Amino acid sequence: MKIQNPHDKFFKETFSNVTVAKDFLNNYLPESIANVIDIHTLEVQKDSFINEELQEVFSDMLFKVNINKQEGYIYFLFEHKSYSSKNISFQLLKYMIEIWESKIKKERSDELPMIIPLVIYHGKESWNIKTTLGEMITGYKDLPNDIKKYIPNYEYLIYDISRYTDEEIKGEAQLRILLSIFRDIFTKDNKGLLESIYRAAEYLQALDDRQTGIEYFETFMRYVLNAGKNLTKEDVDDIIDKIEMIYPQGSEVVMSLAEMFRQEGLLLGIQQGRKEERRETLTKTALKLLIKKFGTIPEELKLAISRLDDVTLELIIDDILEYKSLDDVKKYIQ
Repeated sequence: MKIQNPHDKFFKETFSNVTVAKDFLNNYLPESIANVIDIHTLEVQKDSFINEELQEVFSDMLFKVNINKQEGYIYFLFEHKSYSSKNISFQLLKYMIEIWESKIKKERSDELPMIIPLVIYHGKESWNIKTTLGEMITGYKDLPNDIKKYIPNYEYLIYDISRYTDEEIKGEAQLRILLSIFRDIFTKDNKGLLESIYRAAEYLQALDDRQTGIEYFETFMRYVLNAGKNLTKEDVDDIIDKIEMIYPQGSEVVMSLAEMFRQEGLLLGIQQGRKEERRETLTKTALKLLIKKFGTIPEELKLAISRLDDVTLELIIDDILEYKSLDDVKKYIQ
């Protein structure tokens, strides 16, 4: 049930809907850029340029779109860790080069399409990283302009949604829900997170398509229950009660998901209980055999043995006949 990377899944499931991606661009692009983009030509691409090592902290999506009447791309990089990356402009450059290389290989073209890079961030810390590549290059800002032209430089758009107010979060229901919960998931306590859930339910009431609303509510709640790691049983019970009143269409979804998570938690609890029970049995067996062989055992040694893991306890038990003194046991204790 638990999703390996809930931030990535929720982001991609939402932005794969081109209507939501268009909604974001219409509301958040600077006017100068929006004026040269034909939003009606926006198409989601299947490519991803994040390597396995960075998949836990970054997601990306590539969209093809006409820019100034020429084929181009908009590249979204979503950073979903609690602090900002200092080398983001360098990473973005690598991804843009990969996009260009892919274009050249597939189409055997010697012309490069335009790429507009956007970064979405929702960490606890404010984004205070410079947004140009030149600012990463030592001494770049002090160079004369006629020298700077020989050195690569570009700027990316940054959206630090963790600092957005409710009034600054614009768009239709699905976009507003995504941005609101991404803003709150790292920065709000449980009470604040519950308020975000209830606000999302109110947004969905405004959707004309009832089925779309219910489906997106399930997507949203799966994200919250996976990423909101500190939610308690009481919090989940409160969610069930409030959703029944605010958004009754989604009450069945909440109860179903809550039961699945409860069963998962119960199963994990049983497994953990069995593990603790086994370690306790091994500890008692090891101490009983050592007392039988050597008589009394110092209390500090008993305490140290009780803290050992299962594998070490099994080794002590297996080798009991070979011990000449308690010093032979102490070799297992770090």
